Amino acid sequence: MSAAYDVVIAGGAVTGSSAAYHLAAHPGFGGRVLVVEKDPSYQFCASALSAASIRQQYSTEINVRISLYGIRFLRAVGEILAVDGEAPEIGLHEGGYLFLASAAGRPVLEANHRLQAGLGADIALLGPEGLRARFPWLNTEGLALGSLGVSGEGWFDGYGLMQAFRRKARALGVDYRAGSVAEVRREGGRVTGVVLADGSRIACGALVNAAGGGGAALARAAGIEIPVRNRKRMIFTFTCADPVERAPLLIDPTGLYFRPEGRGFLCGLQPPADRDPDADGDFEVEHDFFDSRIWPILAGRVPAFERIRPGRAWAGHYDMNLFDHNAIVGPVPGLAGFYLANGFSGHGLQQSPAIGRGLAELIVDGGYRSLDLSPLSFARIAAGAPLREANVV
Repeated sequence: MSAAYDVVIAGGAVTGSSAAYHLAAHPGFGGRVLVVEKDPSYQFCASALSAASIRQQYSTEINVRISLYGIRFLRAVGEILAVDGEAPEIGLHEGGYLFLASAAGRPVLEANHRLQAGLGADIALLGPEGLRARFPWLNTEGLALGSLGVSGEGWFDGYGLMQAFRRKARALGVDYRAGSVAEVRREGGRVTGVVLADGSRIACGALVNAAGGGGAALARAAGIEIPVRNRKRMIFTFTCADPVERAPLLIDPTGLYFRPEGRGFLCGLQPPADRDPDADGDFEVEHDFFDSRIWPILAGRVPAFERIRPGRAWAGHYDMNLFDHNAIVGPVPGLAGFYLANGFSGHGLQQSPAIGRGLAELIVDGGYRSLDLSPLSFARIAAGAPLREANVV
């Protein structure tokens, strides 16, 4: 081996860099950490290409708790991740999420609200009259209920958060290296090192798979199959001639979402199954998808959106966990020292503070100390027991 580290992290975007920071900042850790990132420009990573938002409106307790911690972290990020007195700015805007439901979906929102409120999330339920009073630009036809994040939900600069984690980790002594992990070395059921694509050999006591779109391949190199695939998601921007004021991040019953972005808006919609293949290397924007699928829904829900001017658009990849659309986090039975942080399915940015902290606790303390992330463990995959999440966007 040409080098040795206590921990190697494969993937230096927001999850990997959060894990690196939390390890380096852990008072019980005095080892060396190497982050291996295949795209140091971060041009194609999901952290830089997503809609970058945070919500507590989930239907599972673990996801609500993760984001409750996440919003506390984001509010204090300038203090926590400051380097040499320079505080990062991530532009956190707590504009709220607004989930809309028809009569059929009303019981789901009501059940979710009971869970969310019981855990301390600041969520309000609004009937059609309440929705019209708060958002006079909204067409409430066909709606029975709305669920609005009054505080603690909104959007931020995802690229800025990733870079803040990275800069702080480096300031604490973490090494970053351009490259990718091609081989996992193991002896007696334990990880002992990695081989990079350029042939470099690095010894390590622990390996964190935070490789995003490359996570399934890296797991396979360690002899593990995870149900994670890359799926393309497109984001479209537009401006509107008429005022649409104080808009939250709105999720229509069709699954379409939009939110303010600068002086305009951005939006997206999950494509139907027949237009959603594995998307390795495909970053092409399908503009007809906006014209034929998205715009009619936008204009129907917000009449002012009948007069819009499309702006730039881009496509990125989410590492989708096809098993249950929840992250796979933690150790893998039978391979000591190997940790998964994969399949975030679009939730990686908002979950990165809690996931990074949890991984650091696993590696240093031998178990979770702050928040038990075991509901996201690989064990549920092996047991065929999905963690069902009703609020998948």
